[in-house]
Amino acid sequence: MLAVIRNTAIALLASFLISSCVNDEMKVKALFQKKLGVDEAVNIESYMSQGGKMKAKLTAPLMLRYQDTSSRVELPKTLHVDFFDSTLQIESRLDAMFAIYHESRNTIFIRDSVRVYNIKGDTLFCRELNWDQSQGKFYTDKPVRIHTPDMIMYGEGLSAPQDFKTFDIFKVTNSVMRVKQ
Repeated sequence: MLAVIRNTAIALLASFLISSCVNDEMKVKALFQKKLGVDEAVNIESYMSQGGKMKAKLTAPLMLRYQDTSSRVELPKTLHVDFFDSTLQIESRLDAMFAIYHESRNTIFIRDSVRVYNIKGDTLFCRELNWDQSQGKFYTDKPVRIHTPDMIMYGEGLSAPQDFKTFDIFKVTNSVMRVKQ
């Protein structure tokens, strides 16, 4: 009888110890999961340079920097960029409602009311545009509309340097000559 009580006590103690060591899987994952950090800044003015030469000035009312698996910066409430030539004269400008900068790729995805214009009077309108900062180039595969002093062109896809002095429309769908008055 003593052996049965002793075995029962050992079994109860063992089951108690085993059940008390069981951890909630979600709680354990939460302990080791990287916490998402968001830095917020207002009235941003950022200067971009390459090789020690200033290339652009970005202004935005709000910037959110996310630090999770791949760091990114969002500009959710408009942005404006002035692009400079070698003498620091503005050669082109960009305006949009939203952008995401992917730090690891050095690219910016721009969307909503995107407009790029140069000093010659050429203006690009599109919904989405990518800006590769390392190559100083814009590109998209989405619909575009370009106004020049003599013509309005419509197309699908575009590639252009960030000074917007030239551009290639991948597929022109329509063009209209402007009448000079």
